[in-house]
Amino acid sequence: MRANLVAGQWTAGRQSNPNVNPSDVSDVIDQYAAGDAAAVDAAVAAARGAFPAWSVATPQQRFDALDFAGTEILARRAELGELLAREEGKTTPEATGEAVRAGQIFKFFAGEALRTAARSSPRSARA
Repeated sequence: MRANLVAGQWTAGRQSNPNVNPSDVSDVIDQYAAGDAAAVDAAVAAARGAFPAWSVATPQQRFDALDFAGTEILARRAELGELLAREEGKTTPEATGEAVRAGQIFKFFAGEALRTAARSSPRSARA
């Protein structure tokens, strides 16, 4: 069973749900933990706890995090495309394209983190 990631810890659920390939219902991808109200409360508390540090992260730190995610997605696009094809019932090329687009979006917003900082700096206001 695949667990849920909450506050950096993999947390098993009391129940699980199968993830079935809609194009081939005999293909069960895996069992995934079903979160209950307590799991949701823990996830919300973890997000609230992480917010103070993220809210004061420098533009470079935000760039680094988003760029890393985009780089990983692009590097693993074939693997992710195959998983998406099974999970969503799409063709493999369409699913791989979806993974590429996700990686590109992360990289775009990584760049935006730095551009926003440049536009709001006192020096850029004088130019």
